[in-house]
Amino acid sequence: QVQLVESGGGLVQAGGSLRLSCVASGRTFTEYAMGWFRQAPGKEREFVATITRTRSGGTPFYEGSVQGRFTISRDNAKNAVYLQMNSLKPEDTAVYYCAAGSWSTQRSDYDFWGQGTQVTVSS
Repeated sequence: QVQLVESGGGLVQAGGSLRLSCVASGRTFTEYAMGWFRQAPGKEREFVATITRTRSGGTPFYEGSVQGRFTISRDNAKNAVYLQMNSLKPEDTAVYYCAAGSWSTQRSDYDFWGQGTQVTVSS
């Protein structure tokens, strides 16, 4: 069992930056790929970024619209995964969720989810 707690959301102006954090409980953090998803009002939850488990090289993968602006990273010593978000746009406004599971862009491949953190980007 893995419990995930996100933090770091908030209100920021367009062009600004935020860093989301997700801390996991449990000893098996390193065995999971970690992902970030987001859900805007009235929309489906969508993939943002994922990073492989450490033994697979910690390789990241991004959704096209965030490529080059967002960076996912993990710190196994702290059982944490981060999402550095730069050059934020109003369309990035959403609740952001951290997830643990298999390296994938599909929600169904993730077994554990955090409660979400709100990111609001003003124009």
